[in-house]
Amino acid sequence: MALTREEREQFLAEPRVAALAVDAGAGRAPLTVPIWYQYAPGGDAWVMTGLDSRKNRLIGAAGRFSLMVDRVEPTVRYVSVEGPVVGTAPATLAELREISARYLPADKVEGYVSAAWKDHGEQVVLRMRPEHWVSSDLGSL
Repeated sequence: MALTREEREQFLAEPRVAALAVDAGAGRAPLTVPIWYQYAPGGDAWVMTGLDSRKNRLIGAAGRFSLMVDRVEPTVRYVSVEGPVVGTAPATLAELREISARYLPADKVEGYVSAAWKDHGEQVVLRMRPEHWVSSDLGSL
């Protein structure tokens, strides 16, 4: 059964690791990789990645990407969203802290942020405007 708009937006707003997919060009399947993301109902979704990463280059060329999140308990449910990139900017320390706090225990955030800011190289934030949604709750299988 398809989810309502409110249900799919709330599900996407939960802290799940997404599968990001982007066109990888002629003769290649889409690049599909796990990624942390940020989303609040009604807003844009955003991801952070390396400025020089293949992911960033492909998203720049395609101008759009998709995110898919799922779960298997208490019911099998998924949400996939796809849309255009509506903003690209150098990542800030505040954004790194925000996305890290979404996924890590509070006592681990500052240590991770400190190490990542030093070790991951230049990062970029890519904002995507949700345009096409696919969602379903398949119930208990």
